[in-house]
Amino acid sequence: MSFKKLIPALTDNLELRGFKEPLAFQEKILVKIKGGASMFAIAPTGSGKTTSIVLSVIQKLKGKAVEDAPRAVIIVKDKQAALDMESEFSAFIKETDLRVYCVYEEKNIDDQKEAIYSGVDIVIATPKRLSKLYFVNGINLNKLQMFVVDDAEFLFKNNTFTEITRLPESIGKCQYLVFAEKFDNRFEIWQDTFMNTSQIVNSNL
Repeated sequence: MSFKKLIPALTDNLELRGFKEPLAFQEKILVKIKGGASMFAIAPTGSGKTTSIVLSVIQKLKGKAVEDAPRAVIIVKDKQAALDMESEFSAFIKETDLRVYCVYEEKNIDDQKEAIYSGVDIVIATPKRLSKLYFVNGINLNKLQMFVVDDAEFLFKNNTFTEITRLPESIGKCQYLVFAEKFDNRFEIWQDTFMNTSQIVNSNL
C-alpha cells in the first residue's frame, strides 16, 4: 500500500518529513491493517514497526476525536517506551484533533483516571498500570477499536503476559496487532482465544 492511500493529514505529514514510499515490511502490513486484519507483525528493528503503529492507529480513527472513551490502546514495556511512542504520535497528529495520553507506574493513578475520564482517543500504557486502571474502573474499554502491543517480547521477561491476556475477555469486537522481532510460541495462547482469526506476517521467513 502506498502512503497516498492514507488520510490527507498523514500524507501531508509524511511528505513534510521526507517519507515518499513505505519500507518493504510496511508495504506488506499496512494494507492488511487498513483492511481490519488482526495480526502478528514480526520484523527486526529498523523495519518501520513503530511508524506503522502510528500511521495505522491514526488512519483507523480517521484523525478525529470522538466522544470520551479511548478507541485505541497501545501497550509498551515501560515509561520511556511510552514517552517515545507519545513523541512519535505527536509528530503525526498535528493536523488532527486526536487526543493521546500516556499511563505508567511513576504517575499518580488518580490524576490518570481524571485525565482519561476527561476524554482521550489513544492511550499508550504499560501493562501493569493499564491493568490496575481497568480493575479500579479507571478506563473504559467498551469503545476500543484497536489493541496494539509494541516490542511484545517484553511481556515474557516481565511476567506481564497473563495480565494482558485477561483484558480482551472484557473487550468486544476489536482489531489486535502484536509487533515483535520474533514469534514466540506462547503467542499461540492468543491465537486460540481473542486472536483466533489473526494473520502472521513474518519478514524473517
